[in-house]
Amino acid sequence: MAILWRQSALAHRHAAIGGELEDWNGMGTAWFYDHSPERAKADYEAIRTKAGLMDVSGLKKVHLVGPDAAYVIDRVTTRNVEKIAPGRSTYAAILNSEGKFIDDCVIYHLNVNQWLVVHGTGTGMEQLTSVAAGKNVAVLFDDDLHDISLQGPVAVDFLAQHIDGIRDLAYFGITHTRLFGRDVMISRTGYTGERGYEIFVRAKDVVHVWDNILSEGASMGIQPVQFSTLDLLRTESYLLFYPGDNSETYPFDDEPCGDTIWELGLEFTVSPGKTGFIGAENHYALEGKERFKIYGVRLEGTTPADEGADLLKDGEKVGVVTFGMYSELNSHNVGIARMPKDCATPGVSLTVRNGDGTEIACVTEEMPFYDKEKKIRSAKG
Repeated sequence: MAILWRQSALAHRHAAIGGELEDWNGMGTAWFYDHSPERAKADYEAIRTKAGLMDVSGLKKVHLVGPDAAYVIDRVTTRNVEKIAPGRSTYAAILNSEGKFIDDCVIYHLNVNQWLVVHGTGTGMEQLTSVAAGKNVAVLFDDDLHDISLQGPVAVDFLAQHIDGIRDLAYFGITHTRLFGRDVMISRTGYTGERGYEIFVRAKDVVHVWDNILSEGASMGIQPVQFSTLDLLRTESYLLFYPGDNSETYPFDDEPCGDTIWELGLEFTVSPGKTGFIGAENHYALEGKERFKIYGVRLEGTTPADEGADLLKDGEKVGVVTFGMYSELNSHNVGIARMPKDCATPGVSLTVRNGDGTEIACVTEEMPFYDKEKKIRSAKG
């Protein structure tokens, strides 16, 4: 059993509805409320058709405050932070000196000389702390700040009943306000491919906000959803998960772990022309030298690919499906895969081989599979 060193103030709420708290990023996280396929389907469909509320406080929240805060973030991440206005946020990658991906994050510009970097299971915080040494900046890891995610098409309708102007909050925008009488920061972000909002709230207030969203939102179909639902949502929305889609989980046979963002399809996270971030020179030098590509596969039938299923071409293993899912709602059976570069183009015929030996025909397809033009998550009004 893992030693948990972080605690969600919502742990008792998860336990009360059957939540099994398992380690994610050092925090007990409600991966499952119920292991049944019926529950998985219901939670997935709740977010795709109504809205679901999820505790994602296991994300690490790091404040950077002071005159050198922007410099530190600019040095550590792939984004040009001077382009991020106060009240805005952006998604970024973090690389090591070899130009290999070690973490992703969302950078929030809260105010003049005040920033928040929220990242997952990589070493983003360590990188920020290292670069901040000797600079005029304070770096504060904040586990009092909880993060609950309200995702789905009715999320905005619910919040509009309580917060004036929420419909005008642009994709990746931030607002500081009050919700059910408590101070909150709400960002127009998420990890589902839906129109959604992350609500940042103090530990002492999070139970109050959580309870009120669920009680008042029940008539609109809002329900608590288990953390594992994210795997279904992210797969069809092309949202990668570190290290689940990376060589840290699927190592190379003859070299150390470490993927380039050219291989992961995350090159868009580098601001045009940006230099000077950690790993920049090696990142640019690695363009065109991809050893594999992350790409999509669409399977025949309704049996999804196993996590880690073999990907075959002409009977020989050439890659792996990192996660697969079948959606009755969207009538597709799809997966994220690591495959040879020459296969990562639409229409290549391959085969998925599950752990029990079942082989399923599939064809390569560009991702995302859901909301291909990303109009839903960025909708206005």
